Amino acid sequence: MKDIKKVLIANRGEIACRILRSLKRMAIPGVLIYHRIDACSPAVHLAGEAVEIDGPTPVAAYLDIEQIISLCKQTGADAVHPGFGFLAENPDFARRLAEEKITFIGPLAETIELMGNKITARAFCMGNGFPLIPSVTETDAGAEFIERVCELGTPLLIKAAAGGGGKGMHIVRELSQLERSIQLAKDEALRFFGDSAVFVERYVEQPRHIEVQVLADHFGNTVHLGERECSIQRRFQKILEESPAPGLSQQLREQICSTAVKIARQADYRNAGTVEFLLAPNGDFYFLEMNTRIQVEHPVTEMVTDIDLVELQIGIARNERLPFSQEQVRARGHAIEMRLYAEDADNDFLPATGQLLRYRLPAGEGIRVDDGFAEGMQVSSAFDPMLAKLIAHGHNRKQAIERALQALNDTLVLGIATNTDYLKRILSHSAFTSGQIDTGFIPRYHEDLKPPALTREQRDLLLAAAVLANREFTDATLKAPEPYASIGNWRN
Repeated sequence: MKDIKKVLIANRGEIACRILRSLKRMAIPGVLIYHRIDACSPAVHLAGEAVEIDGPTPVAAYLDIEQIISLCKQTGADAVHPGFGFLAENPDFARRLAEEKITFIGPLAETIELMGNKITARAFCMGNGFPLIPSVTETDAGAEFIERVCELGTPLLIKAAAGGGGKGMHIVRELSQLERSIQLAKDEALRFFGDSAVFVERYVEQPRHIEVQVLADHFGNTVHLGERECSIQRRFQKILEESPAPGLSQQLREQICSTAVKIARQADYRNAGTVEFLLAPNGDFYFLEMNTRIQVEHPVTEMVTDIDLVELQIGIARNERLPFSQEQVRARGHAIEMRLYAEDADNDFLPATGQLLRYRLPAGEGIRVDDGFAEGMQVSSAFDPMLAKLIAHGHNRKQAIERALQALNDTLVLGIATNTDYLKRILSHSAFTSGQIDTGFIPRYHEDLKPPALTREQRDLLLAAAVLANREFTDATLKAPEPYASIGNWRN
C-alpha cells in the first residue's frame, strides 16, 4: 500500500473539476495549477489550494514539466493526476516524477512509450498476433517509404505517431496527393506533438469507431468495463459518444472486449486505459490505438457501470487491488455524452471566442454535466473549444436519446456560438435513432444536418425582435421628445 497525501492536478477545465470531486470524496487534499487565463474558472474556486503557473503561452505553462515538479515540492504534493491531454501521455513526465519520488497516477513510463505511441503500439500488436489494418511506417520502410505506401493501394489514411484528436490525420484517395499530404501530416504532428513521425494505413470505408475501457492493477488483475461507440466525429474528433455500442451482437461485443483485455495484459498495463478499434462493415475489427490515460468520454462508462474511474485510478496508484472481478461488472441502461463546443457547426465548425453572457446548463433525472466554465468567463482560442460535456442516462437507448434532447433544450449559452442545435439535429436524425452510424455519418448527412430554412413568419419575428432590441431605434420612436420628457409628472 502506497500512501498518497496530496494530489496535484496538472490540468484545467472540466477534467480538473472532475478529479477534484473524486479527491474530495476520498478525503485526499488536491492542489490545482492554473494559468492566469483560468484564474476565474470553476476549477480554481473548487480547489482547496491553487497555485499559478506561467509560460510563454497558456498551453506552454501546462506543459512545463520542471515547473510542475517544482510546485509539487512547494505544495507538498506527492502524486500528480494528469487528466487527459497536455502531459497525460508523456513518458518523460512520468519518468521525471518517478525520479523525484512523486507518484504518477497513470501507467508506467515504459508502458506509455510502448502503447502511447501509435507506431510502437502497432508493432507490439503485430508481434503478438492482434488484428491490424495493413500499414507502413517510416521506420520500417526507410527510403522506400513512399514506394511501399503506394503498394497498399488507395484510399489511405496518414496518422501522426505521437498523438491523436485528429491532428496530423489526412485521407488520400489519389496517389498524386500522397507526398504533399504526408508532408502536411508531418508538419502538423511536429507542431502539436513535438514529433513529426507518421505512418500510413489502408483506409477502411464506413468503419465504426469502438473503444473499450480497461482497468488493471499491480497484481495481474485486468478487467474491461464494456465498450463505447465513438463514431460520430467531425474532422476525426469525437463529438458524441455512447455506451453500449448499438447493434453489436453479444458475440462480437465479447470478442472486441476480450481482445482489449488481452492487449492490456500482454503490455503489462497498469491503471485506466482505453483500447480503440475500427469495426468494418463485415464485422472484422482492427486495433487502432491505445490511450494510456483517462478519456474525455469516460462519463458514459461511469453512468452505465456506476463505477468512479478516477477513484480507481488513484486506488491503483496506491497499489490497491481492483475491488471487483470481471464477473462482478454489471452495466445498466444506456448513456450518451454530447460535447458542447464553442464553435459554429454550420460554418465548417469554426471555433468561437468571446464572453459567456448567459451560461445555463441542464439538470434533472439521468442528467450529468461535467464543465469547467462559468457565466461571464471569456472563451479564448488558447485551448480546445469544448465548454462542457452533457451526459444523459436512460433505461434504454430510446430514453437516453429523449433525455439527451431535453438536456440540449434546457441548455442556454449566449455570447458565443455553440453546437447545441447541431447536436439536436444529430440526435433527431432517423439514421442515428436507428443505430445506423459510422465515422462517415456527418459528411454523409451533411445536407440533412443543416439548420432548417426559416419560414417567412419566423424571419419577420426575428427582424422585429432585432429592431426592438436596438436602443437607437427605440429611443427615437418610443421615448417622449423634449421638452415633454423633462416635464415628468407635472400637470397644468
